[in-house]
Amino acid sequence: MKSANRKQTQHNNPIGISGLAAYLPPYRVKLEDWCEWTGNHWPKHRAVVGRSFRMRGPDQSVYTMAANAVLRLIRQYDIDPQRVSYLAFGTESSTDNSAGAIILKGMLDSVLPSLGKAPLSRACEVPEFKHACLGGVYAMKAAIRHLAFDGAGTQAIIVCADIAEYARGSSGEPTQGAGAVAMLLEADPTLASVDLMRSGSASNYRVMDFRKPMLRFCGQAREGSAHVQDFPVFNGKYSTTCYIDETLHAMADMYRKRGRPAIDHMRSLRYVFMHRPYRRMPETGWALAYLFALANGAADDRDELAAYAREAGIDPALLLEEMKSRPAVADLACPEGIQNEIYPLSMAVLHVFRGSDAFQREVINKLSLGSDRNRDLGNLYTAAMPAWLAAGLEQSLAEGIDLTGEELLTLGYGSGDAAEVIPFFVAPAWREATRRIRFAEALEPVIDLTEAQYIALHDGLPVEGIRYEPRDEFLIDGIGQSEEHRFQDFGIEYYRYAGDVA
Repeated sequence: MKSANRKQTQHNNPIGISGLAAYLPPYRVKLEDWCEWTGNHWPKHRAVVGRSFRMRGPDQSVYTMAANAVLRLIRQYDIDPQRVSYLAFGTESSTDNSAGAIILKGMLDSVLPSLGKAPLSRACEVPEFKHACLGGVYAMKAAIRHLAFDGAGTQAIIVCADIAEYARGSSGEPTQGAGAVAMLLEADPTLASVDLMRSGSASNYRVMDFRKPMLRFCGQAREGSAHVQDFPVFNGKYSTTCYIDETLHAMADMYRKRGRPAIDHMRSLRYVFMHRPYRRMPETGWALAYLFALANGAADDRDELAAYAREAGIDPALLLEEMKSRPAVADLACPEGIQNEIYPLSMAVLHVFRGSDAFQREVINKLSLGSDRNRDLGNLYTAAMPAWLAAGLEQSLAEGIDLTGEELLTLGYGSGDAAEVIPFFVAPAWREATRRIRFAEALEPVIDLTEAQYIALHDGLPVEGIRYEPRDEFLIDGIGQSEEHRFQDFGIEYYRYAGDVA
């Protein structure tokens, strides 16, 4: 029997998710191979980062991947495109500073009639949302608000797609990735309702946490190529600090709204899905949130925290004082500060907590659903959390885990810096909707790259020896080159649909 405090409070006409579909490019780099090529330590990367990551192909872009995910969603859930009044695109990898989701709509409308379907509604709104890895979550929230008001009675589709690239030799290189996840949203959803009234938000400017100033693009254009190397300006330790701090603030906002002790709610949850740039990051964020919740709990909770503190050789009173402080993270955004901890005592206690039974029960177990499959995706930026959710739902179905009525807590995060903690409540019809996700199928086919192929694909150079026959997917057909007075299309991507549409 499920605990009553994990059951959804009944609302009229709940709005949420009725479908998920993913597209992942076939090109894969195994981290064990990458460690051998680069002289890195494989056991460490396996424990902290994952097993592999995906890369976009030479004729792929964030737009083709996003359109592929949306087309799969429409086909797998037999969506009537004329009912879709909102198509939103969440990404930080767009390469057009004017158009966004309308590019996807153009691709989709060009092929939907061949599938026996009407094009998307001419009245469909087509916004793009950008805030680092949080763009997709913001798109989802906007879609729910649209469906609650002027879009009532219609459906919305959002798609989260990104290409995570880092310079070769940088600390971010093993955390690359590429892919897209699309969601169908509507009233009376069949997968999960989304409770925005009991969600939590936080944002704060971080100066240099993780930025992509357009100045980086200068001089990158190659004739006939859409490959722009979108390497971020980042500082790894500082970015981790920002993630932790914003997670704590967003959760504090949620618990203010819910009027319930944080530690009681956290213990009641079975499963949590968070933004996942690499394997260890959500573990650290959720574990610290648990320790902070202990600090604000009852006497027994504070005693548990004090035991971890004493084992770490830390005065519990000083630890509580640190946890009640409100450090200015942006003050660390300088060469002298980016390696500093804002919660040094808490991080020391976390080290001890990792060795406890409570860490396995309250952290690892709650983050376990779908986690193993996500070790082979890499960092999908704004698609990372939706991909984890899709994998988790499929695992539940395969293993006979009953999620009906369960609260699945989700946390989205975007560098720069903002976070959203949003409860999802699993619908009674979730099993049938989950059968249509086909996330495991989206992981196929796979082409494991050699070192030479990886370097060439990473650097946007011709790749030799790859054999891949695309089927039922959009690809780049060419790049405009004209800058003439009477006609200009320089840099514009043209697309084609490859495969059988019968």
